[in-house]
Amino acid sequence: MSKMDSKKPVFAFRETPRQMPSRIPLELRRGGDWGELYGRFGEAEAKHQSSRCLDCGNPYCSWKCPLHNYIPNWLELAREGRINEAAALAHETNPLPEICGRVCPQDRLCEGSCTLNDGFGAVTIGAVEKYITDRALGDGWRPDLSKVVATGKRVAVIGAGPAGLSCADRLARAGIEAVVFDRYEQIGGLLHFGIPSFKLEKSVLATRREVLEGMGVQFRLGVEIGRDVGLDALLEEFDAVFLGLGSYRYTDGGLPGQDLKGVLPALPFLVHNGRLVHGDDEAQGKPIAGWEDRVALPDLQGKRVVVLGGGDTGMDCVRSAVRMGATRVTCAYRRDEANMPGSAREVANAREEGVQFLFNRQPLALLGDDGDVTGVRVAETRLGEPDALGRRNAELVPGSESVLAADVVIIAFGFQPDPPQWLSAHGIELENNGRIRVTQPASGCGSRRAASSNALPFQTTNARVFAGGDGVRGADLVVTAAYEGREAAAGITRLLLG
Repeated sequence: MSKMDSKKPVFAFRETPRQMPSRIPLELRRGGDWGELYGRFGEAEAKHQSSRCLDCGNPYCSWKCPLHNYIPNWLELAREGRINEAAALAHETNPLPEICGRVCPQDRLCEGSCTLNDGFGAVTIGAVEKYITDRALGDGWRPDLSKVVATGKRVAVIGAGPAGLSCADRLARAGIEAVVFDRYEQIGGLLHFGIPSFKLEKSVLATRREVLEGMGVQFRLGVEIGRDVGLDALLEEFDAVFLGLGSYRYTDGGLPGQDLKGVLPALPFLVHNGRLVHGDDEAQGKPIAGWEDRVALPDLQGKRVVVLGGGDTGMDCVRSAVRMGATRVTCAYRRDEANMPGSAREVANAREEGVQFLFNRQPLALLGDDGDVTGVRVAETRLGEPDALGRRNAELVPGSESVLAADVVIIAFGFQPDPPQWLSAHGIELENNGRIRVTQPASGCGSRRAASSNALPFQTTNARVFAGGDGVRGADLVVTAAYEGREAAAGITRLLLG
């Protein structure tokens, strides 16, 4: 072993500055390069960055992570060069570590809570997590299921997004056969079709599918429940069902002028463009799925694009527009920068790529000429009293209206669950906001019912059906969906095996 491998430097956090992997040059990003922005650490870089961890007695990074990953432990294993052990430990809590290492807003979660974040720069946890998993899987490491005993139980997982994939992973580890159904032709849900490649290369999902299939998970893709097969048939064939339905119904804000040509909802825009980027020739020139009354995805070359909304989806839209050749990209958000729901790192990347941010701007209406959008009428805002969630309301400033010129407007106000009609026929109740009602194991999700003494985590009002992810809590992070899929699998396992 090298000296670094055998003994951890006490003051490595002072001697070694925080470092992120190298990034694609700015001119290439503006020129249409869709590759992952951040590269990968080499072995020496990963060891040096891992050595900066203080191994706190009370690791705030782990507590802030929804999955409560054993972060200091696998950082130390990475520092020692024990990559397979580090990968195995990462998978103990996180069924999708290579994905979370790429798309999690670490600045708001683990790294934002790192003790070193106040003065020295947080440990680059996400980049090391990505390095560990990519390196281990690339070298042939796979989860060890040699001691798993088949139980003969079978579970249908509806939805191949992060909640469904995480649930299937944990079921396989318990010896329960998982069969995953999804209407899309690829796994990942919005991981594949909604998140741009500059954040998540799709080859990563192909590798995860290979890993899961090696664990015994089966995929039946291009199958839509309620159209191709009914829930009643699944309940007859399988011992239990998990619902990972996601949130696909966009919030439009009720703005006048939304029917103008050139006005697009964020998610269909990202999905359709993602298909084009990955060579789906059939998507070329076709209407956007779910938005068939509009023309095909507009050519943004030389156009003025305004994105309304300040979340991570909005950042995906503005950064996609840059790569699509828009001459000017503007993000308008009704609160100030400190109150933006999106990742600060994503905002910084967007700003570097030339995106203009207008904070404290409330959109009032979309303006047009001869059916085409020409601009957005906005008013300045100031922050008033906090709302029910503790966020200060945006109040309009009288006499502050102005117009933002635009050739294309993308609405990114967020998404809500769109529960299918067949749920109620099987006794699956919803909350008033359309989210699936489940038993509580976690707080703050807004879609829980009190647990009785024999309740199981993430169980719906149909005892054999469980649910998790965005369909339960509303549009949220990949890591929270992974958590709920993992915990739902634990509930299913208790139901089937005791």
